[in-house]
Amino acid sequence: MMDWTDRHCRYFHRLISGRALLYTEMVTAPALVRGGALHLLDFKEEEHPVALQLGGSDPRELAQAARFGAERGYDEINLNCGCPSDRVQSGTFGAVLMKSPALVADCVRAMRDAADIDVTVKCRIGVDDQTPEDVLPEFLSQVVAAGCERVTIHARKAWLQGLSPKENRDIPPLDYDLVQRMKMLFPNLHISINGGVESIEDAVKLLEAGLDGVMVGRAAYHRPWDILARADALVYGDPPATKDPADIVHAMLPYIEAHLRAGGRLHQVTRHMLGLFHGRPGARQWRRVLSERGTADGAGPEVLEAALEAVGIARAA
Repeated sequence: MMDWTDRHCRYFHRLISGRALLYTEMVTAPALVRGGALHLLDFKEEEHPVALQLGGSDPRELAQAARFGAERGYDEINLNCGCPSDRVQSGTFGAVLMKSPALVADCVRAMRDAADIDVTVKCRIGVDDQTPEDVLPEFLSQVVAAGCERVTIHARKAWLQGLSPKENRDIPPLDYDLVQRMKMLFPNLHISINGGVESIEDAVKLLEAGLDGVMVGRAAYHRPWDILARADALVYGDPPATKDPADIVHAMLPYIEAHLRAGGRLHQVTRHMLGLFHGRPGARQWRRVLSERGTADGAGPEVLEAALEAVGIARAA
C-alpha cells in the first residue's frame, strides 16, 4: 500500500472503524536511519491502534527504526517480507526475503531487543520457483524461534521476475488452504490472512474457519464504507454503526481545515475519500466533483460540501 495508506488515509479510515488495526504504508529503515526522514513516522493519536510497517534487511538498521517507531508510540512494528516491487527488490527487502529466513529471524530478534512492543511479520507463501508447502513452514519456524508471535500471510506466491506488482496481486493463485494448514501446524502463532478478500463477509468466513485475523487492503481503500463501517459490528461485536458516509465527511472537515492551514492541499486528503459513496446513488458525481475541483489552487472544504450536494445531501447547518 505504498503511496496509499498515508496518515491522511488512516485518519479517514479511523473515523469509519474504531477497532480495525491500521497499518502505515511501508517505510524503509534506511530512510529513517540514514536519511533522517523521521517525519514519515508522523501520525495522530486518533489513529490508534496503528502499526508501523518497515522495509529493510539490515538487523541493526531495522532495530534502530523499530526503536524510533516505539518511541513515537506505535502499537506494533511490522516487517514487510511480501512486497514484490522492483524498488523493494533492489534494496534486498520485501518478498525477496522469503529466500532468506535466517536473515529475517535475525532482523526480528534485533527489532524485538530494540522495541518493547509487538514485532510482527508479513510474508508471502513463497516466491518464484519455491515450493510453498516446503518453504513456508520453514520460514515460519525461524521467525517464531526469533520471538515473532504474529504473522500475516498473503496467500499467493510472488514472482519477482516476469510479473509487475499489480500482476502479483492477481495472477498467482490464492492458496487459503495452505495458510489454514499453517494455523494447524503452528496453533500458538497468531496468523492473519491477506489476499483476495473483497467483502467483510469474506473476512468473517475466514475468521470462522479458524484464522486469527484478516488483512484487507485495496477493497477497504476503494470501498471503505462497505468494509470498515461494518467491521466493528460483524468482527468485534460492537453495536452497529449509526453514522452514515455524510457524517464521516463532516467529521473530516476540521482535519482538512487544519491541513490547509499548515500549507497542505485539499486533494492530498480527498484523494483517499473518492470511494466513500461506492455503490450508492450519486457516487459518480461525488468522485467527479472531488477529482475536478479538489486539485485546484485554493480548493477548500467548500469542495466537499459541493460534492455532498451533488449526491443529494444538503449542506450541513
